[in-house]
Amino acid sequence: MRLTTMTDYALRLLIYLGRNPERLCTTAEIAQAYGISDAHLTKITHQLGLSGWITTVRGKGGGMKLALAPEDIQLGELVRSIEPDFYLVECLGELNACTLTGQCRLTGIFNDALAAFLEQLDAHTLAELLPSRPALGRRRTASQAITIHAPGATARRRRALDSASE
Repeated sequence: MRLTTMTDYALRLLIYLGRNPERLCTTAEIAQAYGISDAHLTKITHQLGLSGWITTVRGKGGGMKLALAPEDIQLGELVRSIEPDFYLVECLGELNACTLTGQCRLTGIFNDALAAFLEQLDAHTLAELLPSRPALGRRRTASQAITIHAPGATARRRRALDSASE
């Protein structure tokens, strides 16, 4: 199984933002830091904003930051929000036309393997991917922040976003 480049870049972007919580970061600087396409990263930024993972600030001096604390960003939930599907084999897909359907036991094995993979991701957060740092003792302000809630954003993320803007 291989995650898409979009998921890889989304994780990189969130790690970068998690390492720079004291300021707004731009897609251009992140793209340059990782040697990836700015245009591709802009699409990912848009999706992460719509899903409620990041908050963006428009205009001169704008950029983005994490919408949640790194310990509140569960890797499994993030990956599920980015990946288009988890069809490891045809029989797991919606358009299954496999001639072995109903006669093959691989479907159950692959389903169990996928469940174990996602369960492992669910056990970890973005905070675990960041270098440890001392507590700053101050709360960031949300001035000029534009938060976009996607219809599919979880209630937990919405509550966290709403409480952060208070």
